[in-house]
Amino acid sequence: MPSSAPPARLILGSSSVYRKELLSRLGLPFEVMTPDIDETALAGETPSTTALRLAQQKAAAIAARAPNSLIIGSDQVATLDGEQIGKPGNHANALLQLQKMRGREVVFHTALCLFDGRAGISSPHIQLENIQTFVTFRDLPDAELDAYLRIEQPYDCAGSAKNEGLGIAILEKITSSDPTALTGLPLIALTGMLRRANITFFNT
Repeated sequence: MPSSAPPARLILGSSSVYRKELLSRLGLPFEVMTPDIDETALAGETPSTTALRLAQQKAAAIAARAPNSLIIGSDQVATLDGEQIGKPGNHANALLQLQKMRGREVVFHTALCLFDGRAGISSPHIQLENIQTFVTFRDLPDAELDAYLRIEQPYDCAGSAKNEGLGIAILEKITSSDPTALTGLPLIALTGMLRRANITFFNT
């Protein structure tokens, strides 16, 4: 009997603990590697284009270090009235973001890339998808927004609200076809991609 092929090396190209936790739900063995790319949006680039480009660049950066692997890249861009909202970086910027977004709907573009380098780095198979999540923020006073930020300190999060934590208390409504997209890794889309890459989830 010929031996079966070894399992695919699956790598999450992200430093996010939230994406790592989400991927672990699938029960697949995986590694984590941090991509080192410039995440600056290009002039004239649409939000979805930015997110998709960065997701693919993250995966490709890991592929260069880990050939013959399946690599997951993801990126998220938040937009208000079509304008990109970046990571605030500090308390003052985060408060300005939340003041601008309160009572409003913000669109989060969560792009996903599955980079299949098992056929060689020069001829990878790449799957890309962008999941949109529509988030309505509660119309809260400055004092509550300030208090929230001091507790959660979401300064590395686009839109200054982590729905997986206390940030859920400042949100009024979330609408998405993929419930984990807002946290940063759309698992419905990802499991579809992995199935197309012949990855199985259940032993039958």
